[in-house]
Amino acid sequence: MLISISVLVAVFSYVLAPDHSPDANRMTLEIGGQKPGFQQTFLMIRKNRPVETKSRISELFTGTDDRYDYVPITDYAQQGDSLIVGKFIDEGISERESFFHPVTDRDLQIQKKTFWLGTDRYGRDILSRLIIGVRVSLAVGLVTVILSLTIGILLGALAGWFAGTTDNIIMWLLNIIWSIPTLLLVFALTLLLGKGFWQVFIAIGLTMWVNVARIVRGQVLAVKQLEYVEAARAMGYSTGRIIVRHILPNIMGPVLVIAASNFASAIIIEAGLSFLGIGVQPPQPSWGLMIKENYNFIITHNPMLALVPGIAIMLLVLAFNLLGNGLRDALNVKE
Repeated sequence: MLISISVLVAVFSYVLAPDHSPDANRMTLEIGGQKPGFQQTFLMIRKNRPVETKSRISELFTGTDDRYDYVPITDYAQQGDSLIVGKFIDEGISERESFFHPVTDRDLQIQKKTFWLGTDRYGRDILSRLIIGVRVSLAVGLVTVILSLTIGILLGALAGWFAGTTDNIIMWLLNIIWSIPTLLLVFALTLLLGKGFWQVFIAIGLTMWVNVARIVRGQVLAVKQLEYVEAARAMGYSTGRIIVRHILPNIMGPVLVIAASNFASAIIIEAGLSFLGIGVQPPQPSWGLMIKENYNFIITHNPMLALVPGIAIMLLVLAFNLLGNGLRDALNVKE
């Protein structure tokens, strides 16, 4: 259930997020570090430069550029053709400003916003960045699972089917990769590929195929001696057809369990890399990056800024671990 909700939130994140700007990166430094439930009135001033018009599909995936500048204010009053506002500077500090504002003029608007989870130190809406950040977590898990399954199934099937020298070479490679700590290997690949969105995903995916390869190898070694495989050989089917059409469909149960586990592990690794500064780069929202930007608030007045993305990571990882346990029980992989 939680995974389904996360997928829907990821697809419609810019529709659901209060801040529709790209990456929910609308900064208002004056209101940085506010607690959940904080409310602020804004004077919205239409920007002089034209804003690019996007299609509905493009807005769904990349957000909408702000057409207004958001100025926090404490109060306002209409006097003739002028709008007198108290511009918010800091707690208890404001300054008076006047703007030409006829009653029919729409270049100035007043809007009150509620920040349900507060704001980070740059004044960005935590809820919006949390909603959009689910895309990164699900994307890294998906890319990791695709890469790990592709490489792991290929090498595991080759090792299990051909055995002998092929098996020895592939197992030697598996043991070398297995001996290197996962984070250290991810660091090395990240430095090799560079920082960025897809680079991190590929680096994580290239380190998590070993478990898949070991499982597939063991399953192929056991299954290739069964009668239906011997029958396929006797009928003259090619090795590729036997593996793809007959063996792999019958060993996918354990592989799916490992895939769910890899999904959860990839989310944690990505969050750790982003926290260390070598993962997803700002201003793109990532839950690990949000913890890094706000962890100082844990020991000050607003710990929720760092705790909320941490709780989100915990719940999503728990959901995928429970999914793996459910698949294991349903597919009877213990037997």
